[in-house]
Amino acid sequence: MEKRIKLLGRTPEELTAIALSEGLPAFAGKQMASWLYQKKVRTLDEMTNLSKEGRARLSQRYEVGVAPVLACQVSRDGTRKYLFPADCSHRPELHAADTDPNLEHSAIEAVMIPDGERKTLCISSQAGCKMGCRFCMTGRQGFHGHLSAGDIISQVIAVAESDELTNVVFMGMGEPLDNYENVRRALEILTAPWGFGWSPKRITLSTIGVLPNLHRFLEESRCHLAVSLHDPFAEERAGLMPVQKAWPASEVVRLIRQYDFTGQRRVSFEYTMFDGLNDSPRHADAIVRLLRGLECRVNLIRFHKIPDFEYDTASDHRMESFRGQLEKAGLTATIRASRGQDIDAACGMLAGQNRQNQS
Repeated sequence: MEKRIKLLGRTPEELTAIALSEGLPAFAGKQMASWLYQKKVRTLDEMTNLSKEGRARLSQRYEVGVAPVLACQVSRDGTRKYLFPADCSHRPELHAADTDPNLEHSAIEAVMIPDGERKTLCISSQAGCKMGCRFCMTGRQGFHGHLSAGDIISQVIAVAESDELTNVVFMGMGEPLDNYENVRRALEILTAPWGFGWSPKRITLSTIGVLPNLHRFLEESRCHLAVSLHDPFAEERAGLMPVQKAWPASEVVRLIRQYDFTGQRRVSFEYTMFDGLNDSPRHADAIVRLLRGLECRVNLIRFHKIPDFEYDTASDHRMESFRGQLEKAGLTATIRASRGQDIDAACGMLAGQNRQNQS
């Protein structure tokens, strides 16, 4: 049986074109958008202001497209990690070069992090990742395919906490700016009045700094930005993050300096700390030189041990001293609390695997 086409991820204009092609009135497109993004329905039958005959015609070729939850693990700290199927074998908008034939057998993960009244969902933008950062489990598995805008939005709808979410961060599997067109569309859906209607202040995109698309993101979006830095020295950073050779951190910072982050949009720099590798006073001094005068925050992150990587996390004492050195020089720095490590949900640990201790 031919797979149905997903409606999720489409704009009102595209939904209107689908409605007309199936013999429905033009205004049915806006109605479908409301059902998809504001009411978050899972089936066409729930779109009750469409005629029964119209829904029947739509169901011959289309479906809503919210992915099922394959598994959910719950951490001791309340963090929840959701596993979803990643299947883009039917997506006409993807080129063959962007798709792994085995993607339909892959999986992606999203992580819900509770913090008082805040509930933040960390979502994925790709199955696997091309960037090859040595300390990241997602990078270890290689790249399997881009997620469509619908599959990105599906994560926000499918989790049990969907109606309670306060924030979304594009910090899950994949490099968001390597899949920019689909991520841009997902951001539009999240912030448009016809979509979720969220303020851009509720959304943060994390990137290693894909310069051409970073420029587009800074021009086209008001969402917050987080940049994966991890080492201020070019040669050392290249040893951890091969993308340093294509998009040096110094060039990324130079581009960011051209934009205003003194208002409601924020930029932060993520810095995973490894014992004896990037946690010295000279590293802190280099960060100060790199970021001096830029309105930003440096988030210091504990490294979560993964197989076949020789370094451990820096000690708490070293991280506190490092933070103090940055703050003394005038930078805002925080030590990020580690969440969900016991279920492999912490930074750099997402691998799209179905674990046994499910809930």
